[in-house]
Amino acid sequence: MKHGKKYNSVYEKVDRFKEYGAVEAIEFLKTNSTVKFDETVEVAVKLGVDPRKSDQAVRGAALLPHGLGKTIRVLAFVQGEKETEAKEAGADYTGGEDIAEKIKEGWLEFDAVVATPDMMKVVGKLGKILGTRGLMPNPKVGTVTMDISKAVSELKKGKVEFRVDKGAIIHAPLGKLSFDSTKIVDNAKAFFEAILKAKPSTAKGQYVKKVIFSSTMGQGLKVNVNDLK
Repeated sequence: MKHGKKYNSVYEKVDRFKEYGAVEAIEFLKTNSTVKFDETVEVAVKLGVDPRKSDQAVRGAALLPHGLGKTIRVLAFVQGEKETEAKEAGADYTGGEDIAEKIKEGWLEFDAVVATPDMMKVVGKLGKILGTRGLMPNPKVGTVTMDISKAVSELKKGKVEFRVDKGAIIHAPLGKLSFDSTKIVDNAKAFFEAILKAKPSTAKGQYVKKVIFSSTMGQGLKVNVNDLK
């Protein structure tokens, strides 16, 4: 893939043999941003697990203390009193069969989905649509619950779900590049803590092998893991 002069000039500044400090990495991304929009800071964590084994499929969620810097549109599958509860907590859309039919027709104007357990019979029929987009509610990450108020409010504040991919890597956003560097690092530490808590008991050897910070259009920088503990 051919890159432009700006990209290549930044690429040449990166020390490929260095483990950057967490704040140092963010400052580098800020200083060397070559685009006019507010980029998202992203993290990629390489794990020492075998995702082909079901007992090593790392999955969880992290509540980022400073949010993501964007509005999260939450859809809640609820009925009765729980619908009122969801709306009061800030849910953007609520409903049941009616919402499910809209989704089947192609409506996808939401970023996260929660549901009460009794509504999973409705949500389950949307597995092929929601599942492929990483939007399927799951009790393991707190998006299938009777405490719908907590689930909605956490998502609105910046709760991030994660799941290891086939390459044993976990990807997630950490906020906007315009955030104060220390706030991005705070978010990174909260995310890293959640990954450590999700460590499978069957995982042997080095669990976290590498951490990379990058921005939407920027370079990837290897970060010292100790800076995130």
